[in-house]
Amino acid sequence: MKIYNKYIAAIALSLVLASCKAPMATVIKDEVKENVPQNFNQEDQGDANNNSGTTPWRQFFTDPNLVSLIETALKNNQELMITLQEIEIAKSGVLAKKGRLTPTVSAGIGAGVKKAGRYTSEGAGDATTEIEPGKEMPDPLGNFEGGLMANWEIDIWKKLRTEKESAIAHYLSTVEGKNFVLSNLIEEIADNYYELLALDNQLDIIQQYTKLQQKALEISKIQKEAAAATELAVKKFEAELAKSKATEYTIRQQITEKENEINALCGRYPQPIVRSKDDFMTTLPQTVYTGIPSQLLANRPDIKQAELELKSAKLDVEAARKEFYPTLEISATLGLEAFKPSYLVKLPESMAASLVGELAGPLINKSAIKANFQTADARQIQSLYEYDKTILNAYLDVANLMSKVKNIDQYYKLKSEETKALEQSIDIANQLFRNSRADYLEVLLNQRDALDAKMELVEAKQKQLSTVVDIYKSLGGGWK
Repeated sequence: MKIYNKYIAAIALSLVLASCKAPMATVIKDEVKENVPQNFNQEDQGDANNNSGTTPWRQFFTDPNLVSLIETALKNNQELMITLQEIEIAKSGVLAKKGRLTPTVSAGIGAGVKKAGRYTSEGAGDATTEIEPGKEMPDPLGNFEGGLMANWEIDIWKKLRTEKESAIAHYLSTVEGKNFVLSNLIEEIADNYYELLALDNQLDIIQQYTKLQQKALEISKIQKEAAAATELAVKKFEAELAKSKATEYTIRQQITEKENEINALCGRYPQPIVRSKDDFMTTLPQTVYTGIPSQLLANRPDIKQAELELKSAKLDVEAARKEFYPTLEISATLGLEAFKPSYLVKLPESMAASLVGELAGPLINKSAIKANFQTADARQIQSLYEYDKTILNAYLDVANLMSKVKNIDQYYKLKSEETKALEQSIDIANQLFRNSRADYLEVLLNQRDALDAKMELVEAKQKQLSTVVDIYKSLGGGWK
C-alpha cells in the first residue's frame, strides 16, 4: 500500500511539473528611444535650461478672452468628460485586481430535502440510525444550513500581483491620456480663436475694399459723362463691386461656422464669441524654447501614455505566462447544519466546518491559455511599435514646426513690405485715373493685388500665432 501511495504521489508531482512548462515571451528592444538625436536639427543646439512645454497654459496665453474660452472648454468639453470616465474605469480595474489578492468571504443559507434509496448504503444507514432514543431519521431527509464560506487563491507565482501592476500602469496611462486630451483641446481652442480673429480682420479689409470700389465706380461714371472713360470701365467696376460684396457674405458665413466650432469645443449651444480684433495684427507671438529632444520624453503626455501602455502590455505577457503554472487555492467553510431547523441551535453538534487546499495546473488542453499568451505577446510588440511611432512623430512634429516658425516669420515680414508698397500704389493709381493718365484696368489690377496682399498678410499673422501654439503643444505644453 505504501509503494502504491508513492507511485500516486510521483505521478501527481510529474503532472504538476509538466504544467509548469511555459513558452518564453518575445524579447523586445526599444531602438527608437535609444537613438533619439541630441538636437532637433544640426543648426539648432537647443536650450536645455528652457522648454516652453513646461510653461502652464495660463502663463502662456495672455488674451483674457481666450483664457475665458479655455476655462469654459475645460469644464464642459464632452471629449474631456469621456476621457475622465475612462480614468474612473481604469481605477476600478485596479481595485478589482487588488481585490483578488485577498480572500473572498461570503455568507449564505440554504435548505433542501433528499430521499436516499432504501437499499443503498446511505439509505440503509439512515434507516438504522437513531438521533434520540425511539426516534428514527426522518424520510425524506431535510438539510438546513447557514454559515460563512471563504476562498483564497495563494499568489505563489506573483501572477495576481503582476496583474495588479499592469492595471496600475494602464490607469496611469489613462491619466496621461487625459493630459493629452487637455493639451489638444487647448491647442484647438487657441487655433480656432486666432482663425476667428483673422476672419474678422479680413471682413474689415473686404468692407474697406468695397468702399474703395464704390468710389472708383462713381469716378468712372463721372468720367464717362465727360467722355474720359467708356461704358466698359463702368461695367468692370460694377462687376468688381458685386464680387467684393459676395466675398463679404462668404466671410460672414465662415465667421459663423468658426464661432460654432469654438462653441462645440466649449460644450455649449451657439452664442457670440467675445473677442477683440483690434490688436490682432500687432500681437507678437510668444517666444518658444525647444530644449533638447530627450525632454519630450518627460513633457509630452502622449509619449508617457504610450510608455505606460507598453509597461502594462509587458506585465500582461508576464501574467499570461504564469497561467501555465499550477494554482493553489484554499477553501474554508464554517457554519451550522442539521436535518431539522430546531437542531440548528444545538451546539456543538450542529456545527460544521471544512478546510480544503487544492493545487492544480493545466495538463492536456492548453490551447486557450496558449492563445491568451500569444495575444498578450503580440499586443506587447504592438505597444512597442505604438510607443516608437509616438516618439518619432513627436520629434518630427517639433522639427517641422521649428522650421515653420522661422519661415513664417520671414514670410510675414515680406508680406508686410508687399502690402505697404501696394497700399501706396493704390493712391498713385487712383490719382492717375482721376487725371486720365491711367486706365481702369491698371486701377483694378492694382486694387486686386493690394486686396490679395492684405488678406494674405492676415493669414500669415494667423499662421504665425497658430504655429507658436502648435509648437508649444508639441513640446508637451497645454495640460499643466
